[in-house]
Amino acid sequence: MITSEDRAHILSEALPYILKYKEKIIVIKYGGNAMIDDYLKKLVMEDVVMLSSLGMKVVLVHGGGPEISSTLKKIGKESKFLNGLRVTDSETVDVVTMALAGKVNKNLCKQLNNAGGKAIGLSGLDANMIIAEPINEELGYVGNITNVDPSVILDSLNNGYIPVIAPIGFDKDGNVYNINADTAAARIAGALGAESFIDMTDIKGVLKDKNDPTTLIKSINVSEIGQLAKAGIIDGGMIPKVECCVEAIRRGVKQVCIIDGRVPHSILIEVLTDEGVGTMFK
Repeated sequence: MITSEDRAHILSEALPYILKYKEKIIVIKYGGNAMIDDYLKKLVMEDVVMLSSLGMKVVLVHGGGPEISSTLKKIGKESKFLNGLRVTDSETVDVVTMALAGKVNKNLCKQLNNAGGKAIGLSGLDANMIIAEPINEELGYVGNITNVDPSVILDSLNNGYIPVIAPIGFDKDGNVYNINADTAAARIAGALGAESFIDMTDIKGVLKDKNDPTTLIKSINVSEIGQLAKAGIIDGGMIPKVECCVEAIRRGVKQVCIIDGRVPHSILIEVLTDEGVGTMFK
């Protein structure tokens, strides 16, 4: 049981952070287990609405790989991956657009609205938000971002909405591209001049020993990343996430962190408490 005194202490600890982030932009990349587990999804939606109600300008950039794979399976199409990226032909990119900008995006908006928020669904196709080009021929319609125009996001934030963004983009010829959600979120955070970029993942953060969650590295300076990579501490699937964090910092985002989306209320712990959660990059 939490006493009234405990509640008062929690609120007093949160006050400096509420003031720090009031009217500031926080970009959250939402994916992984927290997007699949219904209980965790409910908590994430509540956390986002709470931050918004406290005067913070929250932007949610989401993935949706499982929904894409499920839809492809239903139409008898096999999912293929190359270096962790989905090989996307012309048929697959239509499914990606339908799943991300349609079902996943609108379901998230619905849940945010049900939690008391005021969400608006967007994608990189809206108002020329994300311009992209193909990464290579092998991956097909998988895009590398060449430009982000944050105007429609800023308009939404200034009108009190929580923008929920599907990571797809297009080029000057009208071709649509599947964009990695981490990459899209980092570039959007930079274009918005966000105060904070939070990347939710399925591990605790960067670990000295990947088999021991007690070896969490709470803070990493960008200058240390090369050494950590050589030591094998940053490897595998963590490499592209760290690269996105570095990209966000280089584009002017003031605070960047990777947090464990499996921890209930991990967003609130990161934003509103002294200890935070996960790994912060400086």
